[in-house]
Amino acid sequence: MKKTLLLFALLFATTFSAVADKGMWLPSLISSRIEDMKSKGFKLSAEDIYSINQASLKDAVVLFDGGCTGEIVSEKGLLLTNHHCGYDAIQAHSTVEHDYLTNGFWAKSEDEELYCPGLKVHILVRMEEVTDRIAAGQTKEDFIAKAEAEGEGYFAKVESMYYGNMAYLFVYREFRDVRLVGAPPTTIGKFGADNDNWIWPRHTGDFSVFRIYADENNNPAEYSENNKPYTPARHFEVSTAGVKEGDFTMIYGFPGNTQEYITSDAVKYISELSDPTKIELRTKRLDIIGDAQAKSAKTRIQYAAKQASIANAWKKWQGEVKGINRLGTVAKKLDYEARFRKDNPDKAYLLDSLAAAYERNAEGYFNYELYTETLRGIEIQNVVRLALNESLSEADRAAAIELFYKDFDVNVDRALAIAMLKEYEKMGTYISEELKALFAQHGGAEGYANYLYDNTALGTIEGFSVEAAKCDPVAEFVAAIAPIQQRIKSYTYRNFSNHPDIERWFRPYVKALMEWDKERAFFPDANLTLRVAYGKVAGYEYADGEWHLPQTTLEGIIEKDNPEIYDYNVPQELRDAYAKKDYGRWGIELNGKYTVPVCFIATNHTTGGNSGSPVLNDKGELIGINFD
Repeated sequence: MKKTLLLFALLFATTFSAVADKGMWLPSLISSRIEDMKSKGFKLSAEDIYSINQASLKDAVVLFDGGCTGEIVSEKGLLLTNHHCGYDAIQAHSTVEHDYLTNGFWAKSEDEELYCPGLKVHILVRMEEVTDRIAAGQTKEDFIAKAEAEGEGYFAKVESMYYGNMAYLFVYREFRDVRLVGAPPTTIGKFGADNDNWIWPRHTGDFSVFRIYADENNNPAEYSENNKPYTPARHFEVSTAGVKEGDFTMIYGFPGNTQEYITSDAVKYISELSDPTKIELRTKRLDIIGDAQAKSAKTRIQYAAKQASIANAWKKWQGEVKGINRLGTVAKKLDYEARFRKDNPDKAYLLDSLAAAYERNAEGYFNYELYTETLRGIEIQNVVRLALNESLSEADRAAAIELFYKDFDVNVDRALAIAMLKEYEKMGTYISEELKALFAQHGGAEGYANYLYDNTALGTIEGFSVEAAKCDPVAEFVAAIAPIQQRIKSYTYRNFSNHPDIERWFRPYVKALMEWDKERAFFPDANLTLRVAYGKVAGYEYADGEWHLPQTTLEGIIEKDNPEIYDYNVPQELRDAYAKKDYGRWGIELNGKYTVPVCFIATNHTTGGNSGSPVLNDKGELIGINFD
């Protein structure tokens, strides 16, 4: 219980745009911000944050599983991240007999740690600007090939900043032997689930524990029983001193996606069309999955990670729309653009060109998003794609097929297919003639979906074979949507604004903004590259006369505890500890009560991808794990 409370007391930081300390700064350029950071209480140097000549804080931060962040907290490669970031790996090891999602998992020794196939972490070696060299003719491929030849397990990427005004090379070490060490039960790690997600006050112990392994020379390696725990160049010390309002905080992680400089045209698309449509579609998918999970423990486990993935963005988009409307973001953007036009009449054409480019491409990008949310989510097609993939060896295909069917229920997929094909039939304007013909042949989308699942042999692993898959009705479906895939291919970018026809106007527009708005602190949009964001522990005004404190405690968990609701049914051990006030050294006096801290909020700028990031104090010690 004491070990649980130690990890449970690791706190988190989140952002509230009305009070946020803006900025997601590149660590290699952090010297330009260090004086401001020190004025807010930071006690270390820029070299402590990022250095390529000596160990620095960057060496303890990892990109976790390609979409989250984690932090190394021991000399033996012990790694902390969010429970929701490790959720796929925890779910993959869970069965009805060994339900680690519900009950949690704790390895008592290194021998009991569970290898997680496919899970990778990346540790940044260095970043360097290559803008001028690319302009001079060097290619991204040249940079990547040269960098990856520098060391064993090296992995490199070239990323653009400010819509292509700058380019940076990022060189990582890629570790492929990562093992699950510990996870709390769901009603700690996912306490409150979707109901509480993206909402304050939070009482979620959103953490999980992994370990990085390396070969005998401490280099990245494929899984082997002979591998040893990785010895990092640097790890974070964990502070258990707690926090108070006004304390300095720093998030060091890999934020995934922001759109700081988009125009009113893009905000309208997001808030009036894109988000509302995706929310509606995901609501239907979640209802279907939720109903199935409620009826079967096996289905609950099979679809746990899928449900969580669908629900996270679904809840976020709801808040995004509400925030855009409540804050009057479109009107604020229009006012900002009007001032730009007035002061820069010779550059007003940039805004006109952006508006025209958005209008030209709106239908295409919407169809790309619609396809992703509907047709691509019909899972049974994946076994045909595996069968048709000639690059796979027989052993790799067999392993992939087994993994697919482990978390697949044909009846759930049928229900999802009926719902999503009906929605695509209603909204898709890029529908192929082949799919139209199939709909017409079977009396519409629902009739076709029922025909598909009534006649496929691929509903279970026993019915699968490569030859059967090639002539199955599902293969006909895959062929029918191929023209749609081809048509939307030109819209598969991170954001609508990154479409080349739009981005080419953003490049000079952002440059013009930098020259015009001298008071604004410009930082590159997040793109899953390492960044520093800093702020302070702070509460906020939720509504007129209603102030939210910056910290939650164990009392809040007990108040929400409800044995009749799965997401709020806390472990009995926690109830017992609360009843006895048996908190060990984790008990503190806070607001006049003896309790245990759970979560806190701070003003740091953050977004998806920063999930699992270390939240650090003024001395660079770990005081929390970022989520939401």
